[in-house]
Amino acid sequence: MKRILVISPSGEVYDHDNVRWYNYKDIQRSINHYHNIGDAFVFDSSLKLLNYDKLDALEIANPDLSDIDRINAEYDYVFLRGSNYIHKDMKWERAIDVLRKLKIPVIAWGIGAQAPVKGKIEISDETKAVLRLMADSTTSIGVRGAYSAQVLWDLGIKNVRIVGCPTAFRRNNPDLEIKLPALDKVRTAGITLRREVSQTYAQDIKQYLTFHRDLVKSLAARFDVVLMAQGEVEEKKIVFGTLDQKEEAFAALKANPWVKDWYLDETMEKLHRERLFYSDVVASYEDLVQQKDMVLGYRLHGNLMALANGVPSIYFTYDSRTVEFAETYQIPNFDVFSGKKFSLEEYWDQSLFDKFNRAYRFMYREMRQFLVENGAETKMIDVMKKPGKVQLKAA
Repeated sequence: MKRILVISPSGEVYDHDNVRWYNYKDIQRSINHYHNIGDAFVFDSSLKLLNYDKLDALEIANPDLSDIDRINAEYDYVFLRGSNYIHKDMKWERAIDVLRKLKIPVIAWGIGAQAPVKGKIEISDETKAVLRLMADSTTSIGVRGAYSAQVLWDLGIKNVRIVGCPTAFRRNNPDLEIKLPALDKVRTAGITLRREVSQTYAQDIKQYLTFHRDLVKSLAARFDVVLMAQGEVEEKKIVFGTLDQKEEAFAALKANPWVKDWYLDETMEKLHRERLFYSDVVASYEDLVQQKDMVLGYRLHGNLMALANGVPSIYFTYDSRTVEFAETYQIPNFDVFSGKKFSLEEYWDQSLFDKFNRAYRFMYREMRQFLVENGAETKMIDVMKKPGKVQLKAA
């Protein structure tokens, strides 16, 4: 069993491999703070794929560099929780100082780059240095898709393996397949919301929000829906706040011209008051998606949580991250900027999901190989070993 460290843990660990947000029982301590619980999905899922007997966080904000010799002696490897690290605004604190002193492998696990709407991606010298230090310490560096792999290749980092995201494999089932029920049998749906979006990465905010609004309303008119938020402050207040905080949240939303004009009309406000879901506990999201006939929407990890549990999901792509995710796993997806009208019937097609089923099986093998070649003891199944296979002997 391994002794391991994690960079950027994103939540507290309980019962060995389960994750929830810090001080989750006292929601008022973080109700005014935005944190994307999707990051906790990735952390939780990573732990579920590893064998280890000790886990600690590697401090990069205020590290004690004199303690690095002990870390090198006591721990087997470090992993960087997968996220969107490769962009111009990424800050690494004192990670470079720490990584230069580490002698153990530093495994970058499902990291990604994000392209701006205009121009080429800009990457700071700091980020380049961190990426090269990690790549030099391991057999391979794990990225979420082809675009991220190309960005690293262009930096001269060529020991890259496309692995997607640990969330896809959190149930550790190499034979997982999505099988569509008849659409007329579908009753319940989860809709993963992303109200906040950046002009840097999404080409038209008005089109994005109005499409988002109209999609939610059309699905709510057709199915028993739950709106799944992932950490925006106003949505947290609507779910967990006092009566005053709930009204403060709606007032803040209505004071935002984009939201008021393009998103939060009377119907959407009613849905947010009656159908909104948020939790600081990863397991609560998994319990929720397991009860749904389908989950669709804008959140990378919210949708992937559904797929990992065998629940059909459709991605609505709006930036390079969502496109890259959909391409990596061949997930049925709709471009919100295409100008086309979305028809659920067109996407409720088993042949589309069979592409995901095939890609999932391939990516499962790639993920396991990535962990094995980098010395991480994994629970993932070696699907290339067939039990009971007859060995032929030469005459």
